[in-house]
Amino acid sequence: MGKAAEARDPAAFVDRDFIVRHLEALVRIPSVNPDLVPGAAGEAETARYLAEVCQTLGMKAKIEMAAPGRPNVIAVLPGADPKRGHSLMINGHTDTVGDAGMEAPFEPRVEGDRLYGRGSNDMKAGLAAMLAAAAAVRASGMRPLGDVILTFVADEEYLSVGTEAVARAYRADAAIITEPSRLRLQITHKGFVWAKIRTEGRAAHGSDFRAGVDAIFHMGRVLAALEHLEKEVLPLREYPLLGRASVHAALIEGGEGLSTYPPSCTLQIERRTLPGETDATARAELEEILAGCARQDPSFRGTVELIGAREPMEVDPNAEIVRVVDAAAETVLGARPEHVGGAGWTDAALLAAAGIPTVIYGPSGTGGHSAVEYVEIPSIVDCAKVLAHTIGAFCGTAGETRREA
Repeated sequence: MGKAAEARDPAAFVDRDFIVRHLEALVRIPSVNPDLVPGAAGEAETARYLAEVCQTLGMKAKIEMAAPGRPNVIAVLPGADPKRGHSLMINGHTDTVGDAGMEAPFEPRVEGDRLYGRGSNDMKAGLAAMLAAAAAVRASGMRPLGDVILTFVADEEYLSVGTEAVARAYRADAAIITEPSRLRLQITHKGFVWAKIRTEGRAAHGSDFRAGVDAIFHMGRVLAALEHLEKEVLPLREYPLLGRASVHAALIEGGEGLSTYPPSCTLQIERRTLPGETDATARAELEEILAGCARQDPSFRGTVELIGAREPMEVDPNAEIVRVVDAAAETVLGARPEHVGGAGWTDAALLAAAGIPTVIYGPSGTGGHSAVEYVEIPSIVDCAKVLAHTIGAFCGTAGETRREA
């Protein structure tokens, strides 16, 4: 890259003070998800703040309701020639988990290179990096050929209604989610299936062993089969960067009293899934367990109901967005990022399912769901630099012929 090209690289215009100022402002605004903590503030004030900042950056910004009282912010830097360039979506969520056990959760505190406060790491640092990247692009004078679409979404910590709404209404050639990834490039993560298993017995007085059928005993057979699945079967199923699939018993309830045979027992489980596994294959797996219990005991009666599911996510390691972010990090930071997978689920799966190749790339920190949460400020700066460089490389720039990475 020559001197003229270096001068126009928007990564050089990323401003640490801009990042800290806006991150502090975002942390000061409580945006605890009201579905997690009834009566919590939610995302409305944060959405207004982000929309105003994006408008001052010359972006076309608007607030859209993903659900009643749950606002998304959509901010677009229009491309100079969208037919010649690629569009890029950069996504981050505005809600946080609760603040129980925290001291002064919404009073940001900077100590050295760390900024503390609820949401600082998960994931308002990612939002600040998005703003800083857009500001750097504008300050550099670079004009992306394709549209740059910033989506600040509600409700990722519960049902993801925000990104679901975005996936229905918007399209892009690729997307980056700025969840905290420690400047590693996450290209895959697990999904999950939630299921409710119910076993049926027959209520009777505790002394009447001939009439009573114990539904909890029946559930014991199911639990034994699930333990076999977890310890003997699922360890044999592994996927690159993700490791093995898993299942665990989460909640159990049954019985009516000490002197009554329990007529029913309900077990809720979570099954973490790998790419290629679906809610249908998970249901079939559970139904086979129930069928096996019935073969062992003809009096066994059991049913399974799926009560929630989210797909795994993966992107082709050779996809253009992967190659462009790799190259951007190498140019800006001197090394390509490590490619990783994640055990936890993210909104990236919703964008990928909508046909948008999606990766996760964000800052470093810890404590997103704990009593002490902080983010490493230099990592936000580095993240914003990589995002800014990626915008030019992926979307193309006016006056240049767009090159593949």
